[in-house]
Amino acid sequence: MPYPDKLLADDEEVVRHLHPHWLTLFWPVVCFLLVVGGVSFGAALVPAGPQQGMIRLGIVVLAALLLLFLVVVPLLRWRTTHYVITTHRLLFREGVLTRRGRDLGLARITDVSYTQTLWERIIRSGTLTIETAGDGGATVLRQIPDSDGVQQLINVMIEEDADRRAQENAGYLRGEDGWPPADGWRATSVL
Repeated sequence: MPYPDKLLADDEEVVRHLHPHWLTLFWPVVCFLLVVGGVSFGAALVPAGPQQGMIRLGIVVLAALLLLFLVVVPLLRWRTTHYVITTHRLLFREGVLTRRGRDLGLARITDVSYTQTLWERIIRSGTLTIETAGDGGATVLRQIPDSDGVQQLINVMIEEDADRRAQENAGYLRGEDGWPPADGWRATSVL
């Protein structure tokens, strides 16, 4: 079962599944192009001779290490960072080898705000700050695509979650789900 479906409750649905803004991959792509270009140029400059093969092999190994740290690791970080909005909660997961995550129930969220620099407004990205009731502190999510739209979506989901909970409580008070018992039992207070 793919992520995040394996984490959902029976009546929970994914509303939006995000990764950090695609522009976070800009510098890794630039590094890839520079390393490949530099390796090609460097390998072509190696003079002919008995050591030519070893020098070229050394250049390729160095390039592979550079590509691993400058391209593959950032790409994996981007791919393994998930921001998921469901009908009941927000899920955050990140990390390649070591994972870190946090789940915030929509009912516990007290404030959702976003900030954008001029550049972030141009590329439609930003930072979300989510305040919750309790001691967890604020959750800050950076490089969120369409941060103002996501902020509005979270506010709508909070309202819908509150309405759903109110309807569930009203059903409970009306006697749905077998409560109170149908045998005429009445609650009495004892003084």
